[in-house]
Formats: sequence, C-alpha cells, structure tokens
Amino acid sequence: MRHRVGLLERIARARLGGQVIRRLRRAGFTDARYDARGFRVRFTADGDETSTILELAPLLAMRGRRRRGQVDRFVAGLVTAPELPQGWAEVRPLLRPVLRGGTPGSPLRRPVLPFLYEYVVVDQPETMTYVGPDQPAVWGVSAEEVFAAARANLSGAVLQGVATEPVVVRFVDDGDAYWTSHLLLERWLEGLAGQVGGVPVAFAPERGTLLVTADASEHLPGLFAQAEEIYAASARPITPMAYRSDERGCTVPYTVAPDHPLHQAVRRAERVLAVHEYSRQAAQPPEHADQRRGPLRPSKPAAPGGPGKPGGSSWPGGSGEPGETGEPGGTGGTGAPGGTDEPGGTDEPGETDEPGGTSGTDGLTDGVAMAELRLVGSAAEGWRTRAVWGRDEAALLPEADEVQLGDDVRPWSDVLTHLTVVPGYEPTRWAAVGWPGRLGPVAGCGNSSH
Repeated sequence: MRHRVGLLERIARARLGGQVIRRLRRAGFTDARYDARGFRVRFTADGDETSTILELAPLLAMRGRRRRGQVDRFVAGLVTAPELPQGWAEVRPLLRPVLRGGTPGSPLRRPVLPFLYEYVVVDQPETMTYVGPDQPAVWGVSAEEVFAAARANLSGAVLQGVATEPVVVRFVDDGDAYWTSHLLLERWLEGLAGQVGGVPVAFAPERGTLLVTADASEHLPGLFAQAEEIYAASARPITPMAYRSDERGCTVPYTVAPDHPLHQAVRRAERVLAVHEYSRQAAQPPEHADQRRGPLRPSKPAAPGGPGKPGGSSWPGGSGEPGETGEPGGTGGTGAPGGTDEPGGTDEPGETDEPGGTSGTDGLTDGVAMAELRLVGSAAEGWRTRAVWGRDEAALLPEADEVQLGDDVRPWSDVLTHLTVVPGYEPTRWAAVGWPGRLGPVAGCGNSSH
C-alpha cells in the first residue's frame, strides 16, 4: 500500500524543504539541495567527502515555532557538532550495529542478508554518526574489532515468561533499544522460542519495529501483509521479508517449500524488497561507480543461470537529523514501497528531483538508461520481478525473474549470456548495448509461474 501525497502535503513539504535549505545555506552549506522525490535534503559538511542526507519526515509532523526551533537547533548542531572520539577506549562503548538497506556513500559495512548490510554507528546523545571505512585505522583496531565491539554493546534482552500458545511479540524502539539490530546477534532470535510459542519468525519492516511470532502461528500469514504495509508507509524502511535462525544461530531469510501455503507470501516479500532497492538505486546513481572506463561496450558475457545474489548499497557518513543521519526512505517506481508520488517536484530553489532514468556519474554508463524493475503476477499465478527494457538500445538491467523487451517477455536466463556486470553498482546492474539478436521463439505467453 503506497501513500499518495496530495497537493496540500506537497506544498507543505516544499515549504519545509525550502526552510531547511535556507537555514543550511546561511550556515555555510552552499551545496544544500532539496530532493522532492525522497523528501530529504542533502549537503556536504566541512571535511566530509560524501554527502549528508537529512530526512525531513520527522520535522513535518511539527508545527509553527516548534518546527522552526527544531530546524534551527539541528543546523546549529551541524555547525558545532563534536568530532568522533579519537581514542578506542572512549569510542568503544558508544558503538552500535545497525541493519540497513542501500544508500549512497561509503561507510564501513558488510553484507549480512539479501539487500541488507550491517553498519556501525557511534551513538551519542543527540546524533548517530556512521563509522567510515578508514576510521578503524584511526582507532588502531581492525574493522572486525569494530563490528564485534558494536554487537557486544547490544543489550541482548531476554523476554520474561513463557507463551502457552503462539503469540506475536512487537518490539517498539524508543531510539535507544536497537531492537532490529538484535537480529545480528547469534542465537538471539532462536532464544525467543519460549516467549512466542514456537520456532521464532521475525519481521523488521522499519527501524523502530520488530515483530516476532512462531513458525506455526496462525498470525504468520497476517504478519506478512502487516509488515509490507508498515514497510511501504515508513520513511525509514528496512525490509518486508521474514527471517529465522539457521543451525548456527545466525539470522537468515525465512523460506518454505513450493507447496507450502506461505510460498507466494515469501516470494512477494523478497521481490517487493528487490523492487524497492532497485528503484532507490535508480534515483541515486552510485557515487563510487568505476569511472576509469570509456563508453559502454560489451565484454566477457555472464555465465548462464538465474539472477545472482542481490547486493546492497552504501551509506553516507556524518551526523544527520536529531538522532541520526538519514537513509533515504525509498523512491517511487512501479511496485516500490516506501516512496511517494510527487510528479514534477516543486519549484523550490535548490531542488533536485533525481529521476531514476540515467546515470551521469560514471564513465561506463553515461547517458545509459537504468531499466525499471517491476513486481508482476499474483498469489495465484506466482509473484515475479520483471526488468522493463523498453527500447532496443543500451541499458542497465536489474536482476530479475524475467525481462520485457518491447512487447516480448523472456526468462532472465534467455538474456543473461548477453549481459555484463557493471562494477560499482549495488545491487548489481547488468549492461548490454541492445536487445539480443538471436533469441528463440517464446513458449506460450512468455511468462513463467512459480
């Protein structure tokens, strides 16, 4: 379920964006720009190489003087924000791990789940600052030590009592509990079996919500729908997917057999996440893509097979809104939750709408369209992702179950040997100079049900 932004709310958003832009520019952040699509502001703080992104949604709920005061306090905090502690002993107890999807920038991170990464933040009273890739060396430790220390600082809270039947436990974060981050702790999720009445299955649809129930619970089908709704409506989504513990106690995606009643619910959640992440990527071409190559050209083709494992994206460093530097809350695009429809943007000075069409930051992909990823199908026929390659021209394709070439729909395996992985894109993008020339006839309607 996507939230459509009405005219009055678009006006309110544009006014707030303009207010924040003016405050930032008066404070010396001359490159501040308003992104109407993501409802956020981006700027580069002194000494930073990557942009800081400020989510505006929390400020929109405030009114009048309260909002203006909050904006003023935030901007003042940016100007006078303290640096990270320089000593390992001082910073170690402030570290926390966070589970996030993809955004621009290049902080310290490591992949943990499809489309999701583990980041480390320094948790201070007014801000959360993401640890950069070079920061461990400044502290005289390894990256692994930083990740380990961050995880060790989580409470690892244990619920009291035992459930006599399957129940739903909802963890609501107050900003300090980091409940969704607990999924990164080994054995933590499986340890909730007694409290939920069976083998735990967890959902982390947005940063402040963690839902856990039992695998055999009658509540589980409804939680898939509830998690997707929360994910779609949130300005800070994480994932609509379900997760469980494996034999090592590590959190992994929840899977079921093809004949299981929840098979299509699981497939839909996986594909909704993929559509969302690729839509967000298209709206924000990577800043770190390989710029050393010339124009797009074919190279060694990929090996036959299905889509590879999805990746993630990176995160900006620095401090953000009161409490956190913002991850964009998602973008639009067919079937992509977490975004809003704001066609045309606004005329606010400094605005950038960042359409998800082309990448101009990468020598390999200058002017090359990013193909859209769509969610197609139904629970009855099977949920699928479809990369839309509308014209016979160079394109960057997302990994998908099938590809639409004009009016022709083909399985991913039919076109994969004609594609080349493009470096620097997370999740993965595949490049081609035009439609494959020799594909066999389509069997049936060209769509494959799962």
